[in-house]
Amino acid sequence: MKKTIAVLPGDGIGPEVVGSALRVLDQLAEQFNHQFDYTFADIGGCAVDQHENPLPDQTLEVCRQSDAIILGAVGGPKWDQLAPEMRPEKGLLKLRKELQLFANLRPVTCYESLLDASPLKPERIKGVDFIIVRELTGGIYFGEPRERKGEGGDEIAIDTLTYTRYEIERIVRKGFELAQVRRGKVTSVDKANVLESSRLWREVVEQVAADYPDVSYEHMLVDNAAMQLIRQPAYFDVVVTENMFGDILSDEASMLTGSLGMLPSASLSAVGPSLYEPIHGSAPDIAGTNKANPLATISSVAMLLKYEFGLEEEARVLEEAVSAVLESGVRTADLAKEGEAQASTDEVTDEVIKQLNHIRV
Repeated sequence: MKKTIAVLPGDGIGPEVVGSALRVLDQLAEQFNHQFDYTFADIGGCAVDQHENPLPDQTLEVCRQSDAIILGAVGGPKWDQLAPEMRPEKGLLKLRKELQLFANLRPVTCYESLLDASPLKPERIKGVDFIIVRELTGGIYFGEPRERKGEGGDEIAIDTLTYTRYEIERIVRKGFELAQVRRGKVTSVDKANVLESSRLWREVVEQVAADYPDVSYEHMLVDNAAMQLIRQPAYFDVVVTENMFGDILSDEASMLTGSLGMLPSASLSAVGPSLYEPIHGSAPDIAGTNKANPLATISSVAMLLKYEFGLEEEARVLEEAVSAVLESGVRTADLAKEGEAQASTDEVTDEVIKQLNHIRV
């Protein structure tokens, strides 16, 4: 297989963890006789610095011409005071909209070897394996009007939460489709006791569910969902929800695994290449120190191989390699217990490649 991948390292630790992911991809290409060609482009703060635009036109074109996209991270304090349209995060939001990256998949798996890294008791998180399906191109992050007006005590800020029936239906269907190949259960999260958009969301879920008689489903208010993720996380299979709720719940769920550095994600497109990235931020405090955990980005590569290229075996081998590294006790600083050795970004990546060499293909 020959594929072209757009690579957007971004800001902070982005270039480091993306570099690790590409090393792993190169190893897999050698083992399985594939060819992956990379085209690099700027996004976020580095794009503001270089092009005075958080998403330059050339970056968008590189992405459109690719078969898949790998992203590191965007943002940092350096750019916090810029005008809203120049903020690094604006580039990522525009990329999602332009490429119609409507479905964000965030799997949450608690590895046996990392049970003690979680702030929750091991017995509470053992066996946790669910996926959050987040709508990514609608809702309050994209609604208009978005403005501030008035002065003094009369100044107001306005954000608008808007969803179309079509936007809701396509993400809900994605959730039900995933449930069909998992454990057959969908939890739809909303705030229907307050929000009109959530009441429409519930109506659509009821209608879509009729097309999937093999999948059970339930509605859950977002505040209850936030509590149940801590109280009984193993209860969930597929969680489908709107943009802002998914953003918050997936970050909460990341701590079940012990670190943001462990969770990958895929943002699936309706019309073209999809985007694969870790859910963590740019972590500017450790940028350039070789301390970042690369496993979320490496696991995002496994999702790319599976969902974008249909390379199920390659994805399985990579997932096994990551698990083997964790079983061996190799840990970056975010996962290491007090007194344990702390491996560098490069050392963890070396261990993943070593394990790939040991796994039979």
